[in-house]
Amino acid sequence: MWNDKKHRRGMIIVISAPSGAGKTTLVELLREDFSHIYRSISCTTRITRKGESHGKDYIFVKEDKFKKMIENNEFAEWAKVHGNLYGTPKAALEANLANGKDVLLDIDVQGAEKIRELYPNGLFIFIMPPSIEILRERLESRKTENQDSLEIRLNQAVKEMGYHTRYHYTIINEDLKEAELELKSIIVKEKNKSLI
Repeated sequence: MWNDKKHRRGMIIVISAPSGAGKTTLVELLREDFSHIYRSISCTTRITRKGESHGKDYIFVKEDKFKKMIENNEFAEWAKVHGNLYGTPKAALEANLANGKDVLLDIDVQGAEKIRELYPNGLFIFIMPPSIEILRERLESRKTENQDSLEIRLNQAVKEMGYHTRYHYTIINEDLKEAELELKSIIVKEKNKSLI
């Protein structure tokens, strides 16, 4: 879609959202039409959820291995979220950017802050739920949380939503199709700017 005769370094695209805002669904829809974008696969110490697979959704590792990777400076960013460790492997990220590929990072606000320091020219997009009430409904419908865990996630979501002003764009995911179109148009617009 964006073939350019001159070799250009790829663009970092960071998408963040509180748990339950629909970020994963929007990223999947984005990847259907923008298959040329490399999606960075995060490492995590959390357990695999139903329907997830190693190497596709996350790279699932034991905590001792993750800590060894931190020691070896293998992450562009890492953070502890909801009691689990998450990190973006640096080598794959840099290799794809150097080859002119755009790289999509689906990460939390802590990780986004660290990526912003390393890649200040990146594109940062925040996905918001229409309301906390709707967010609660979405999290409850997953049936992956007990009541205590649900309250922790909701409290965390409120904190995370306070970061949305640090992003270039905020998309309110009330209607999935509209949010998808908005996300895709933002990426096309920003990529076209970078080609000028």
